Amino acid sequence: MELSLAGLLGAFLGTVLGVINYAVIVGFVEGRLRALDTSQTAGEREEFERKISVLRRTVLGIDIVVFAAVGYWFGKTVGG
Repeated sequence: MELSLAGLLGAFLGTVLGVINYAVIVGFVEGRLRALDTSQTAGEREEFERKISVLRRTVLGIDIVVFAAVGYWFGKTVGG
């Protein structure tokens, strides 16, 4: 398997776009979830924070993989 320079540049740019997308999506979703949070006890707040942490990591992982793959494909298609 050969890696093309155009594909690698596309993957890099895709990763950058994935990180930007992550910041926008997570910022919006987390803000909405915090506004709807009805935690009463410390245990409930801790559970809520744990779930938010899982959400952040999941979205970051998916964004990086998907955007890097699409960026590589696009770079290789356009740049040869």
